[in-house]
Amino acid sequence: MATKISPLQLLFLLLIALVFRQSCSTYTSPISIINPSKVKQISWKPRAFVYEGFLTDLECDHLISLAKSELKRSAVADNQSGKSKLSEVRTSSGMFIAKGKDPIIAGIEDKISAWTFLPKENGEDIQVLRYEHGEKYDPHYDYFVDKVNIARGGHRLATVLMYLTDVEKGGETVFPSAEEPLRRKVAETKDNLSECAKKGIAVKPRRGDALLFFSLHPNAVPDPSSLHAGCPVIKGEKWSATKWVHVDSFDKTLEVGGNCSDLNVSCERWAALGECSKNSEYMVGTPELPGYCRRSCKVC
Repeated sequence: MATKISPLQLLFLLLIALVFRQSCSTYTSPISIINPSKVKQISWKPRAFVYEGFLTDLECDHLISLAKSELKRSAVADNQSGKSKLSEVRTSSGMFIAKGKDPIIAGIEDKISAWTFLPKENGEDIQVLRYEHGEKYDPHYDYFVDKVNIARGGHRLATVLMYLTDVEKGGETVFPSAEEPLRRKVAETKDNLSECAKKGIAVKPRRGDALLFFSLHPNAVPDPSSLHAGCPVIKGEKWSATKWVHVDSFDKTLEVGGNCSDLNVSCERWAALGECSKNSEYMVGTPELPGYCRRSCKVC
């Protein structure tokens, strides 16, 4: 025998259905907002790509507004101790924005994860930078050579550099050792670039665009061709935001003591593929800096 529904109950069900439909139509998943047609490869050594219009004007303005009152002179990591220090190699000002600080920041992080196919927990906080006239960042690598900085999350695997403003002259990101893809059409003529940018493959800062490049080869070995620099700003002001992504979670703390455990769910599979010997720095490590898969590599 069918159950009768009163007019009031029917109205209630229709309202629920309407609300559900509206919520579904307004929700946009991170993956759905990634448009591959806006991405172009600029280099195959290192692997480097530019996404045109990755950030909206609202997102660019929001990052700048959060950073303006917190800027401090940028530092670099000492190659021996791993500690931060001031250097004429890097003359910008910057600050870090905590993960998930607000819905806009969380949305940007979702987009970065969707584009790179890398977990959000592997990323550092977003660093916002301001370069004024003459300020620059000399050629450097984003992967580390000291044991201190790779203890948390391992090497930096990828960098997403987001441009928050246009720059009238200078301020390009240049890769002095890069190699272009054979089919790439050169978008920038040499006349549009500064002398610094003419020394390699360069990306001109354009508000909203993002540059993604990988500092490691697919086998997790550092890629020397990822050497890059921020050219001096000649005219105007440059604002950018950087997200560095590591090979492992940047949110968890490396165990101390015996450390006879696997810190990655894929350790057993990697060990079976011979990564204990092929990539011993990450898998096994050293007594001073234990690796992430010591249990699966049977070293403890």
